[in-house]
Amino acid sequence: MPELPEVETTRRGIAPHIVGKRVKRIEVRQPSLRWPVPEEIHAAEGRKLQAVERRGKYLLLRFANGTIITHLGMSGSLRIALQDEPPLFHDHVDLLCSDGTRLRYCDPRRFGAWLWTEDDPLQHPLLVELGPEPLTDAFTADYLAQRATGRKTAVKAFLMDSHIVVGVGNIYANEALFMAGIHPKRAAGKVSLARYEKLVQAVKQVLADSIEMGGTTLRDFVGGDGKPGYFQQTLRVYGRGGQPCRRCKTALSEIRLGQRATVFCKTCQT
Repeated sequence: MPELPEVETTRRGIAPHIVGKRVKRIEVRQPSLRWPVPEEIHAAEGRKLQAVERRGKYLLLRFANGTIITHLGMSGSLRIALQDEPPLFHDHVDLLCSDGTRLRYCDPRRFGAWLWTEDDPLQHPLLVELGPEPLTDAFTADYLAQRATGRKTAVKAFLMDSHIVVGVGNIYANEALFMAGIHPKRAAGKVSLARYEKLVQAVKQVLADSIEMGGTTLRDFVGGDGKPGYFQQTLRVYGRGGQPCRRCKTALSEIRLGQRATVFCKTCQT
């Protein structure tokens, strides 16, 4: 699933090509996505796209009269297509600008979304209860420690809860916990403030590094420019179960935690 760095990479890739341009037409070839694409989405036609923003894993295409809320789902992608490039079977939505620029949405599994709201999109039911953005000053050790008080939930699951903090998916939770030296099964309420300081720094670093490298390529993901990300080549633990720890050479352990692959070093993470 595309995670925060992949979505941010997509945002940065498509924004320069479409922001400030007028939408000529929205072509919906397959309206049956995770939720049906509403007819109201055509209200964006004839309007100038003012901004492309991100909230968690959602992209917000803002117009003066409303906002398109998009989500890439499990394997979706947004890219700038060639003007005369014919759509393929899984290319479900095109946003065509008046100058011929074409934003194309591909979603083989159809778990993504194209929605429309005329209200504040941050108050939309899908977004209103999301936690803070991890790369902002709102995401601090004090905040994490406060939310973790009394919780027996494993710290990895706690970190991946979008109501606690958005966008820290499985890959980056594995990586950040390793960098901070915290065992993924440790109860969130048993992590000290000092260790949460290290975890916050690790989350910010791993996400920023991944964005800088264009995201992590796993299965279907490509960025807004149609090119894959390269952060996978630098992963410290994720996908490396049984291989030697890059710090101490101990064989990395791999378990299932919350139905997700969890890799850690039993020596370096306590």
